[in-house]
Amino acid sequence: MNIKEDSFSDLLLKESFFLLIKPEDNIYSNSSIRNSFFEELGSLVKLGLKNIEISWSNNEKWLDFVYEIKLKFPRINLGSASIVNKQSIEDSLKIGLNFSMMKFWDKDLFNYSKSKNYLLIPGIKNLKDLEEAINLNCNIIKIYPIKSKASSINILNFESIDFIAAGGLSINDVKTYKSLGYKAIVIGDKGIIKKQFDPKIYEWLKKNN
Repeated sequence: MNIKEDSFSDLLLKESFFLLIKPEDNIYSNSSIRNSFFEELGSLVKLGLKNIEISWSNNEKWLDFVYEIKLKFPRINLGSASIVNKQSIEDSLKIGLNFSMMKFWDKDLFNYSKSKNYLLIPGIKNLKDLEEAINLNCNIIKIYPIKSKASSINILNFESIDFIAAGGLSINDVKTYKSLGYKAIVIGDKGIIKKQFDPKIYEWLKKNN
C-alpha cells in the first residue's frame, strides 16, 4: 500500500459509509437550490458525516460546485465518482480531491491514476477483474453492483483487501454488509428521499458519533 491507501484504510476502520451525491443541472444554476443543499449537507457534516463523493460530470460548473464543497467543508474526505476517462481524473486532481471511484474495472485508467499518485478505487463484480486488480496492487476495491456480483467472489478469501459494497444500498444496509466483511458501503440514490437526504441518515449519525 502507498501512503494514500494507508490513510484511506485507516479511515475505513472508523467510517461506515460514503454518501454519493449526483448533482442535477439546476443545482449549478439556481442559487436557492444550491444554498439549501449546502445547508442540508452542513447539518450532516456537523453530525459527523465524513465521506462524500460527487458523481463526475464533464461540465465546468461541476468543477466550481465541487470546489465550493471542498472550501465549505475542508475536513471531510471528499472524492469523485463515476470516473470514466483521464479527464475525470485530471478534474479531480485539479480540485485536490482525496480519492475517486470507478463504476467498473478499467486497467488503463487505474494505471494512469497510479502514475499520478492518485487513489482510484475500481468497481468490480467478477473474479477475473478482481484478480487482475489485485495483481496490480489495488488494495481498496468496490464491489459493484453488489447485488449482481459473481458468486465466485468471496471477499473473506482476500484478507489484505479493503472492500466497499455499492449499488442500491441505504443506511439500513450498513450493519448487514459490515457483518459480511465489507469495511463500508456507498449510499447513492437511496440516500435521497423527495429531493432531501434520507432522515434515517441523520438518525444514524446521531446514534453513531
